[in-house]
Amino acid sequence: MSRVGDQPIVLSKGVEVSIGDDGVSVKGPKGSMTRRLHADMQVSSENGVVKVSRPSDGREHRSLHGLTRSLLANMVIGVSEGFEKTLDLVGVGYRVQQSGKNLTLSVMLSHTVEVKPLEDIELKVEGNNVIRVRGMDKQAVGQIAAQIRSIRPPNAYTGKGIRYRGEQIKLKPGKSARRGLE
Repeated sequence: MSRVGDQPIVLSKGVEVSIGDDGVSVKGPKGSMTRRLHADMQVSSENGVVKVSRPSDGREHRSLHGLTRSLLANMVIGVSEGFEKTLDLVGVGYRVQQSGKNLTLSVMLSHTVEVKPLEDIELKVEGNNVIRVRGMDKQAVGQIAAQIRSIRPPNAYTGKGIRYRGEQIKLKPGKSARRGLE
């Protein structure tokens, strides 16, 4: 029994869902998204509520049930509110600048790094060290945020680097911590 797949998706005001043979299309205030779903999953929409059902209790159908519901729910949230991830640059000399739609990162490498966003993704810089990634597609927002973080992930000893807002970095003790044990 899928606990996620059985939950209904309540549509907010201004969001329309159209179900076709090739997939599902969701339109809202921020735009529209279309996604092809597995042919076995049945999607129905009545009175502003979308439900997903499966044909059998087979292993594959059970796993697709929750996945399909989550994908549809993310589409509904994306076209109505959108998704956002915030990245912080921590370290002396770590800076970011906005150049058009692109970002230029100066993170103690031998060169500056240019980051180009995907289509429908918006990159905003606040101050010198905060990056906000916004968009309708949750997967694309997470992908761009992960690519930016991978340029200079947080150092395990000093904590310097690019990290997600609210991310806890467990710092390792350095060589000097070992000296006290000897």
